[in-house]
Amino acid sequence: MWVVKIGGSVCTDPLLPHWLELLADLGGGRVTVVPGGGRFANEVRHAQREWAFDDLAAHNMAVLAMAQTAYQLHAINPALHLAQRKSDIQRVLHTGRTALWLPLDLQRDVADDRSNWDASSDTIAFDLARNLNAERLVLIKSCVIDHRLSLADLSARGVIDGPLADRACGAPFPIELLHKAELAEMRAMLLGDVRYLGV
Repeated sequence: MWVVKIGGSVCTDPLLPHWLELLADLGGGRVTVVPGGGRFANEVRHAQREWAFDDLAAHNMAVLAMAQTAYQLHAINPALHLAQRKSDIQRVLHTGRTALWLPLDLQRDVADDRSNWDASSDTIAFDLARNLNAERLVLIKSCVIDHRLSLADLSARGVIDGPLADRACGAPFPIELLHKAELAEMRAMLLGDVRYLGV
């Protein structure tokens, strides 16, 4: 099973429907899509700067931002099936469909090491991949990806967040980053082209 995180900035791009179609068509039974917060999360950042409320409230609002993005993606491509809990995801995948995660269970009553802006939806996708015993985590980004760089280097350049880079060392699955224009590469990976699977 693969976890594929679609960055929030990709969710305002004309390529978005093509990504959703690809993942719905070729990801059935094995792909869980994680939505970024996108423009909805940016509104949370703006509101926090304006009103100076704490990070716990901002975290819960950002989770809702990811959920709003999930509903947006589902509206664009209803072949993606919303799933909130691990059991829901497993049920969707078992029926041969592509799951679209609705991360409402990430809301918190008490602050923890995830309820701050350091841990973005990149880290959240990584956590889900570990929880699901995923075979692979793929992050779709709007920025150009230098595939020669390590995750630590990509974190230093702001491409991924620090907690992901810290926790990825020794991860039981590969972590791939793709640019939003690399649809052909994602298609090849899903079709099992060994040139793109690192095998």
